[in-house]
Amino acid sequence: MSRLYLVDDHAIVREGLRAVLEAAGHRVIGESADPRRAVADLVRDPPDLVLVDLSLGEHSGLEVLAELQRRALPVRCIVLTMSAQPHHVGEALRRGALSYVLKGSPTSELLRAIDAAMQGRRHLSPEVAELAVEALTVDGNDGGFGQLSPRERQIVAMVVRGQSSAAIGRTLHLSPKTVDTYRSRLMNKLGVGDVPALVRLAIRHGVIEA
Repeated sequence: MSRLYLVDDHAIVREGLRAVLEAAGHRVIGESADPRRAVADLVRDPPDLVLVDLSLGEHSGLEVLAELQRRALPVRCIVLTMSAQPHHVGEALRRGALSYVLKGSPTSELLRAIDAAMQGRRHLSPEVAELAVEALTVDGNDGGFGQLSPRERQIVAMVVRGQSSAAIGRTLHLSPKTVDTYRSRLMNKLGVGDVPALVRLAIRHGVIEA
């Protein structure tokens, strides 16, 4: 029996996952909608496997993957998300996810991914495998977004939606000065000189929708 932890910002999704997983013989030992709380729980009592969504309100599941990777926790991860963006697939795999499962997939696909992860193997459906290949193919032509950290990507999304440094700082628990430093650094990496240029670049490469 596998011990699993769920990271998703929708309670009804977590309840549904719990029912499916426990019916299949797995045990859900915890859940959270908040990346910080999730990481704290995982450090305190590491499960066998974590199921993490990429979209967590103002946060990203990539933050969870990055933190687990940084801490070298012995926890295997599966991304379970709605996003079929190639760069999301590529980034999740680079951050240590063993599998990437789309939420529109049948339950059997998730269970196969869990079985593979418990054996330390990757499992990608044919559709996701194509997205992963596409991510590798276009990696050098992603406008530079591939070189950004998960936190920098998060700040990009908030900046291009018109949020001020003070507002971003309140959401991310950072000082406005720290947000300004992030923004200056990421704009330098991307080779843009102002916010309008950043917005155009983000739309062009699918980081945000027009």
